[in-house]
Amino acid sequence: MAATNDGRGIGTLVRELADGSATLVRSEAQIARMEVAGVVKGIATGTGFIAIGGVLAMLGGLSLLAGVILLIGDQWLPRDLYWVAALLVVIVTGGAALLFAKRGLSLLSPAALAPDQTVDTLKEDKEWLKRQMTSGATSN
Repeated sequence: MAATNDGRGIGTLVRELADGSATLVRSEAQIARMEVAGVVKGIATGTGFIAIGGVLAMLGGLSLLAGVILLIGDQWLPRDLYWVAALLVVIVTGGAALLFAKRGLSLLSPAALAPDQTVDTLKEDKEWLKRQMTSGATSN
């Protein structure tokens, strides 16, 4: 068996490379699992925001109906301004619904769901493996 400069044989170096690669793959799998858990949490949060936005939009619609009802039944107020109050509630709840829907959709966007850290470390690991393979081949 041919020896390298530090006294280790090729077999030992290949074994160390294989062990290091296996450890690296296990570590990357663990990082990927953690990142997927974060993505799932983001999906749950985004879905919650969309649901809240939908509820607020429904409440806005009910407020609009209340405004129409109050407009028709305006004989109860001396100045007949209940319909204005109902329309203001529609504007406020509609704005809040829009805010929650936009926030939820941004959390569910493909850019927010991409596992960036895992992709970056996989690229680094690929470069490391290339360096290990070339340094082992040129050390003879």
